[in-house]
Amino acid sequence: MKDSISDLFDPVVAMESDWSHAGSTSDADFAFAFNDSNFSDRVLRIEIMADPADAGPDSDGCATIADWARHRKRRREDIRKDTGTDPAAMPDEQVLNGNQPDVDERENQDEEAVAMVEEPHSGDEATNSHDSDWSMDRTAGAVVRVKTLHISSPILAAKSPFFYKLFSNGMRESEQRHVSLRINASEEAALMELLNFMYSNTLTTTTAPALLDVLMAADKFEVASCMRFCSRLLRNMPMTPDSALLYLELPSSVLMADAVQPLTDAAKQYLAGRYKDITKFQEEVMGLPLAGVEAILSSDDLQVASEDAVYDFVLRWSRQQYPKLEERREVLGAHLARLIRFPYMTCRKLKKVLTCSDFDHDVASKLVLEGLFFKAEAPHRQRALAAEDSASSNRRFVERAYKYRPVKVVEFELPRQQCVVYLDLKREECANLFPSGRVYSQAFHLGGQGFFLSAHCNMDQQSSFHCFGLFLGMQEKGSVSFAVDYEFAARSRPTEEFVSKYKGNYMFTGGKAVGYRNLFAIPWTSFMAEDSLYFINGVLHLRAELTIRH
Repeated sequence: MKDSISDLFDPVVAMESDWSHAGSTSDADFAFAFNDSNFSDRVLRIEIMADPADAGPDSDGCATIADWARHRKRRREDIRKDTGTDPAAMPDEQVLNGNQPDVDERENQDEEAVAMVEEPHSGDEATNSHDSDWSMDRTAGAVVRVKTLHISSPILAAKSPFFYKLFSNGMRESEQRHVSLRINASEEAALMELLNFMYSNTLTTTTAPALLDVLMAADKFEVASCMRFCSRLLRNMPMTPDSALLYLELPSSVLMADAVQPLTDAAKQYLAGRYKDITKFQEEVMGLPLAGVEAILSSDDLQVASEDAVYDFVLRWSRQQYPKLEERREVLGAHLARLIRFPYMTCRKLKKVLTCSDFDHDVASKLVLEGLFFKAEAPHRQRALAAEDSASSNRRFVERAYKYRPVKVVEFELPRQQCVVYLDLKREECANLFPSGRVYSQAFHLGGQGFFLSAHCNMDQQSSFHCFGLFLGMQEKGSVSFAVDYEFAARSRPTEEFVSKYKGNYMFTGGKAVGYRNLFAIPWTSFMAEDSLYFINGVLHLRAELTIRH
């Protein structure tokens, strides 16, 4: 239930908001009036049902949300054992077959609260005591016992739209004094905590599982202030991978509540920070559920070589977690594809996306076209799209902090095999190179061989000062040799046109690199100065032109 409930309950919204600003009623402690007939005008009859033996396909007798989370984890581990396959070792386009993965919607936790209005029954009045009146009901089928409490309808109605509607449902003050709720036995402790909170604005429970149960009850009975209170307490507790995943796998009604948003945001940030380097925790990350993987892939700070590596990881994970092709396509199309930043994938990998059977063809075509159109945009337009997209949850046009910097490549086959490569580096990226750092570009291909650019901060051998260098290397693949003509250029003010800085030719073999240690023939301090000719709106624009000599 969302905090914003004006469409359901305008009067309570106004009252609670006004009281909060005044610092009076919403913070007042009415604990003395809880279950005391002297300060109550109603009797609440709580019918406690036996917990269903089979509440759902995955319940397996789980009594609390913490039990359910542990059961979910066991189910995921059992599935991985049952499949008996290693998707990471299989070819990219191979489709696995195996057992159906665990997809749990927790239907019973999203049930609407059951409430009834009753006429008073003879002899059913609660005693004037803080002790509840318990009675066994053997004739009501699944109802195992009944608990009655003295309640104050103004206090409960001011805290909850659910109770407001219940008490204002055409009741005659003089005749209908009893109201009933029907709950499962596993909800009893949480409901009692919730009712106590509505009087005292505090909780006696302090453990995370119990607080989650109260949070669920607060959502069910529409007590937004208690949801905020539970969320804040949980957020202040030490986070673990299991607890973070538990917060992200709450039922949709809870996840959508504004009061719970800070908790889920904290859980996402925790997972994204812990698994920033997905290669370091590869086995652990491969075992995470969908909610955890979504949190990780939403981060801009992933320590990955390139977006190609993100795409490869998503395929490996989805094949392991969802062996059935139909289910895998659904998860990729509805959840994970939007988190892969296709505009920053290489063209060679984008071609593979079009032929990958894991993706629905229409989905793959749309994503690849979007990526290619972005690559074809002018740099200023790309920056504008990224800025517009930065506030969204997908952030598909926002560049991550890749280990290898993305490049834009234009290839020619005729009259000669040739490619033009554009590499942009931000000022802060260049500043971080000092005094001896280097940054590498993504690989690009010419004549069937992979090449890369690398920018360095190094010492000028003749003048003994730091300077900016640019190098061209060939990836190590066999003993093939290439004779290549190359030219380095950079945009320069005031014209902002590319100006050639260095030309050369080299016989490349695998693992070799060639370049110029002082590309701009100036010291590092001049290169990085505020009035530097080579930074345009904070970006250094580099170009390398390669031509195979025959």
